[in-house]
Amino acid sequence: MENNVFEEMAKRYDTEERMELAKVIVKEVRSELLNSKSKSLMDYGSGTGLVSLELTDLVDSILLVDSSEQMLEVAKAKISHKGITNAKVLYSDFTQGTPELKADIVLMSLVLLHIPDTKKILQELFNILNDGGKLIIIDFDKNDKINHPKVHNGFSHEGLKNSLSEVGFKSIEMRTFYHGQRIFMNQDASMFRSSSIK
Repeated sequence: MENNVFEEMAKRYDTEERMELAKVIVKEVRSELLNSKSKSLMDYGSGTGLVSLELTDLVDSILLVDSSEQMLEVAKAKISHKGITNAKVLYSDFTQGTPELKADIVLMSLVLLHIPDTKKILQELFNILNDGGKLIIIDFDKNDKINHPKVHNGFSHEGLKNSLSEVGFKSIEMRTFYHGQRIFMNQDASMFRSSSIK
């Protein structure tokens, strides 16, 4: 793909706001990935790889999974452009069934809020993880100002903890790590990180 076409596409998805938010998320996730050099990471709902392509130095391999082929095209172009050798992309939507895959770490960054059946996707990701594997979720704290038919208005820590333990996750940690202006449907909001072990 010619560079300028790629840059046009990337611009359409990687807006200033998204890039800023991704930086904040990358910083938070990097601290979760210390000592993961031998591990495989799957970024579910990776989009163009704004978050996970900044983590390639910390893990053995990264698989970017998304249900948007266009976004994955942009991710692919970034991978070859930056000469990243340990990242691949996979076009898939696990809500429609999960391929036979395994990973040590699954990252889901600002994706859960778009998936209607939270518990089902958590179950799918649980099944993909190797024993002792880790699920890292970054998402918005529950926000009553937001009401949208297709999007959860964030998550309460208690509610998400319950769903995670019902699916079988152990030692679930959560913390709110960032407050930003107009970052969630144009409303001020806060983001949390949840880490759970299978």
